[in-house]
Amino acid sequence: MFDRITFNSKIMGGRACIRDMRIPVSVIVGQIAHGATWEEVLEGYPDLERGDIQQALEYAAWLTHEEVRTA
Repeated sequence: MFDRITFNSKIMGGRACIRDMRIPVSVIVGQIAHGATWEEVLEGYPDLERGDIQQALEYAAWLTHEEVRTA
């Protein structure tokens, strides 16, 4: 489902990262959330691809999916 999101205990303590690089998903999502453009993120991380940013955002959205229960 998220083939660009990897978890490796030897990289960033097992945090969700982009393609086994030392680039945590949280950093990418945080930059976008604080107003950085995709181009700015790509300039700051030359090894990233547009698909990496897209999947990081999709992963973050998936994590926030909550089931609302009514009493």
